[in-house]
Amino acid sequence: MDINIPTFISIIIYLVGMLIIGIIASRKTRDLTDYVLGGRQLGGGVAALSAGASDMSGWLLLGLPGAMYVGGMSEIWLPIGLAVGAYLNWQFVAKPLRVYTEVADDSITVPDYFENRFDDKSKILRVVSAIVILLFFTFYTSSSLVGGAILLENSFGMNYELALWIGAAVILSYTLFGGFLAASWTDFIQGILMFLALIIVPAVAVYELGGWNDTVQMIGDIDTSHLDVYSGATAIGVISLLAWGLGYFGQPHIIVRFMGIKSTKEIPKARLIGMVWMILSLFGAIFVGFAGISYFADSPLENSETVFIMFSQVLFNPWVAGFLLAAILSAIMSTVDSQLLVSSSALANDFYKSIFKRNASKKEEMIVGRIAVFGIAIIAILLGYDPNSKILELVSYAWAGFGAAFGPVIILSLFWKRMTRNGALAGIVVGALTVIIWAQLTGGLFDIYELAPGFLFGTLAIFIVSLIDKAPSTAVEEKFDMYKAILKEN
Repeated sequence: MDINIPTFISIIIYLVGMLIIGIIASRKTRDLTDYVLGGRQLGGGVAALSAGASDMSGWLLLGLPGAMYVGGMSEIWLPIGLAVGAYLNWQFVAKPLRVYTEVADDSITVPDYFENRFDDKSKILRVVSAIVILLFFTFYTSSSLVGGAILLENSFGMNYELALWIGAAVILSYTLFGGFLAASWTDFIQGILMFLALIIVPAVAVYELGGWNDTVQMIGDIDTSHLDVYSGATAIGVISLLAWGLGYFGQPHIIVRFMGIKSTKEIPKARLIGMVWMILSLFGAIFVGFAGISYFADSPLENSETVFIMFSQVLFNPWVAGFLLAAILSAIMSTVDSQLLVSSSALANDFYKSIFKRNASKKEEMIVGRIAVFGIAIIAILLGYDPNSKILELVSYAWAGFGAAFGPVIILSLFWKRMTRNGALAGIVVGALTVIIWAQLTGGLFDIYELAPGFLFGTLAIFIVSLIDKAPSTAVEEKFDMYKAILKEN
């Protein structure tokens, strides 16, 4: 194992810092509401960067620069779709969801909200949505752990299995003990680190290439198609990339940040901070890959997704490189901790308390939540034990699955009073099944990203079933009216 000592020490300092935050947060975690939602006490800045960091994962520093390195500006439709989707989520979902989840019996998880919003005594909504969460997040988490292992393996020549366990152990430690506050606070720090890395690396790279004009000129000399946003693009291809933005409305690990904000008055500030962070970070990632086309023209990279890693190693001294590599680890860790937390809440609150032991104490719920984090992490590690695992391919399914299954339900539940429990259930099932089935089909319209048809069919299912179904009960309608009145006051 060939380790660069300064780089290694820099990463260790970062990891120790994250563990300290977890320990501090554990002292403020008293019950399941604290563990899962931080007692609804997140400030706007923490909520914004936490949502952004938990959203982007290693894709922001590895995947997007790699796509730009290979395809040039024709890949820009994906970040455009994501930026638009994120803004609409903050603008139209954040505030209503924060208010309604409190009105709906202080709901602390997505399944919790669905059950209370529709007064579902059968608990079928809670169970079905918890199953969707556990199914997608276990594989989603595993793929992120694999990404972290590959980073440590390639950076330090570490054995893959050892790297997998080390990365997972750190993430598990602060999530296990600190819960939502630890995840949110560390995500805040990680979001700042990611942001700085994505500003510094492309700026230095472009400077080394002689400035922006020279960089563009050199890329045009290599291949003019790299400068064309429509190069090789098809209507289905562009729609598929833009459709990624629809996924934001249904991602449990992102919308739970809206539920945890301490006041609706914090949301405008959070939206501004979150969108500025996201847009500048996306531009940084784009420019990393774009500059890489020119910088590594004489010695093309074997793996396009290592372009950020290579820049950090060739442009900076080992101490700085260590913190830049820690930014990649930050992106991965900030997503995994959120996924583990949402999964644990699904087991502790949506299965254990609701089905098996309704009179469970607050302390007992929190213990079960922590046991769930540990169990899910172990399964995710075992699934990712093979470095050549195909699990990474399921990341797009997870994003599409959550977006199609939960997105339409979240949106319509906030704005349509006539929506029924059966309509919500139909939306979840149809959305998820459409994603699963569509992804197996190819040719023509079937080549479009499965999130688009899944979101469309899920929405139609909600409307059709709700209109056929009998109207919601008086209690459900009165709660909707109460929510609307409070929302108007805020």
